[in-house]
Amino acid sequence: MTRETMAELPPMIQDLALILVVAGIVTLVFKKLKQPLVLGYIVAGFLVSPHMPYTASVVDMANIHLWADIGVMFLLFSLGLDFSFKKILKMGASPIISVTCIIFAMSMLGIIVGNVFGWSRMDCIFLGGMLAMSSTTIIYKAFDDLGLRQQQFAGLVMSVLILEDILAIVMMVMLSAIAGGSSPDGSQMLVSIAKIVFFLVLWLVVGIFAVPLFLRSVRKLINAEVLLIVSLGMCCAMAVFSTKVGFSSAFGAFIMGSILAETVEAERIEKLVDPVKNLFGAIFFVSVGMLVDPQILADYALPIFVLVMTIIVGQAVFGSLSFMLGGESLKSAMRCGFSMAQIGEFSFIIASLGLSLGVIGDFLYPVVVAVSVITTFLTPYMIRLATPAYNVLEAHLPKPIIKTLNHFSTSHPNSTEKNKWKSLLTQMAVNTIVYSILAAAAIAVMFMFFHPFITKLLGQHWYTNAITIVTTILIIAPFLRAMVMKKNHSEEFRALWEESNRNRLPLLFTILARFFIALGFVFSVCRHLTHFGPALLVTIGMLMLVGIILSRSIKQRSIRLERLFINNLRSRDIEAEVHGKKRPLYEGKLLDRDIHIAEFDIPQESTWLGKTLKELNLGRQYGVHVSSILRGSQRLNIPDGDSRIYPMDRIQVIGSDQQLAVFGQALQQQVVSEENIEQREMKLRQIIITGRSPFVGKTLQESGIRSEYGCMVVGLEEGKENLSGVSPKRTFNEGDIIWIVGEQKDIDRLLSSAN
Repeated sequence: MTRETMAELPPMIQDLALILVVAGIVTLVFKKLKQPLVLGYIVAGFLVSPHMPYTASVVDMANIHLWADIGVMFLLFSLGLDFSFKKILKMGASPIISVTCIIFAMSMLGIIVGNVFGWSRMDCIFLGGMLAMSSTTIIYKAFDDLGLRQQQFAGLVMSVLILEDILAIVMMVMLSAIAGGSSPDGSQMLVSIAKIVFFLVLWLVVGIFAVPLFLRSVRKLINAEVLLIVSLGMCCAMAVFSTKVGFSSAFGAFIMGSILAETVEAERIEKLVDPVKNLFGAIFFVSVGMLVDPQILADYALPIFVLVMTIIVGQAVFGSLSFMLGGESLKSAMRCGFSMAQIGEFSFIIASLGLSLGVIGDFLYPVVVAVSVITTFLTPYMIRLATPAYNVLEAHLPKPIIKTLNHFSTSHPNSTEKNKWKSLLTQMAVNTIVYSILAAAAIAVMFMFFHPFITKLLGQHWYTNAITIVTTILIIAPFLRAMVMKKNHSEEFRALWEESNRNRLPLLFTILARFFIALGFVFSVCRHLTHFGPALLVTIGMLMLVGIILSRSIKQRSIRLERLFINNLRSRDIEAEVHGKKRPLYEGKLLDRDIHIAEFDIPQESTWLGKTLKELNLGRQYGVHVSSILRGSQRLNIPDGDSRIYPMDRIQVIGSDQQLAVFGQALQQQVVSEENIEQREMKLRQIIITGRSPFVGKTLQESGIRSEYGCMVVGLEEGKENLSGVSPKRTFNEGDIIWIVGEQKDIDRLLSSAN
């Protein structure tokens, strides 16, 4: 092997070096310009792409796309870690209404624009999907940079974006079905939706049951390194499993992230995974920039401009209207709608899907990337423009209309005043769906794996089928019992039963309906492995089901499983309560009055450290109130004026959006100015006391070495192996050799005085 061959690097390493070097330089520039880093990554990709003849280019595009796929997977895994299905369920119908209206309106606008330019049917459909997807990453970063993340409307926007990301995954499945020739309103679409719901519920229920249990059992063995490897391993495993059942790896990664989000280790995992996500996410966005062809941009300049205006105007108008339909006031809705006027990562993913399926033109991807770059650049300006735009409307619209629109949310029914029937039937339906999915999954696993194994072990006999039937029924028995009996003793059920005799027959019907659904599972298991007639199978199934309902052991097993699941689901809330991190219950009451609670971390270099709340006088300066101070595992509620602020404190502050924004900005600005660390280095020097030294005849205290010169005497050299200690009352004599420690400037000042 020659020296030249040994010195060569694989193209993949060379490409990685080029990407990271260019991305590092460009992102430093964009950070200096206070622009989103995502935009910097795209520009870096454009610079290293084969389309740029005057710069070094990436050689192996296949490997870059592979790493980009990994980047998408880790991006969605991190998104899942920051996501909680419980939060979405608590939000009610408001974000669902908003996101549905936004996706429908923007998709229609995309299809209309595509048809105006004479593009193909599939180009128009995929374009509509791309325009409907605002960027969670870009908006989150913009809110962070503008100091708006603590404001009320920002939380609503993030909730809608999370729902939008979930619907984007559903949309990808739908687009794949459409690209395969299926009708958009055909049975294939319904099957796809049912498949998504089935696996989504199955993975979440099984994951929330099993994953926290596993992490709890190995908690003593896990440090930061092990936790990182374990969490990424589970992410990749779920990604692989997701592809095996027909979904994308990104979907599986998102699901595993959302499962881990319900564990007490979620925050640790999020911090550990963040650098990995940043690395591969950067490669993904760089790969997006590589697809930008300047020639295509020149040829499609008009469509790009029209699409940019469509997104800006469409989100400003239809986005604001959608949030109003969700129950927001005009001002809040406009701030939300203006914030979503861009497209980002999911638009790229949808475009990649269209290219991989070969159903969209090559021009569409770079056009969408160009539109994303322009709208990303305009995002901070659109967010800032919302309030002035509202002020203009307020000045020109009649006051009664403004007042009505600003109080639009009060016209929505109070979610706490639910009808008892609606509440009971909803809970029963959810339980029936969840337990049906678990039972169906267990039956499928038994038929696919257990039955072939037991048949191979014992041979094809009647008792082999009997063993499979009995084992399968015992496994699904807790699910079937819970399906039939759960909610039969709930408060709503008893109240409806006692209120009127007319309610009793419908209530009995709900029990009977769930009984026959459970009977269907038992019937299907027996029917698959026996040759009995339907009547006999129904009789056997009913006897089995009655035995399951009456069995005390199955009842106890069902209750234990459900309690374990609930405890796992609440583990993060329990941990928050134990450590004093749970948000106060009165927070929801404040939201209706334009004030809310926000949390702020005190920077380690803050000038507020050590000061009391009385000295800071936050109420008079910023109009906010400190309701709690979180310090480690301690929580100080309603702190008085003598309470001091310490490093790493987290404070909960009550105020309006404007007050909290000013307070957050002041908190970040009130920090100790940076200084030259090298000049503060401590050095050790030897000093010889001469006859001319002012220290002769003075004690250590009288010399002022510490008080006047800022230095410290560490010892006296007397010819021994070790330095001798210096008593504060010892008098310095000519010829003494002392060793001092101090900063260079102080030592120089001391030496000049001593000589």
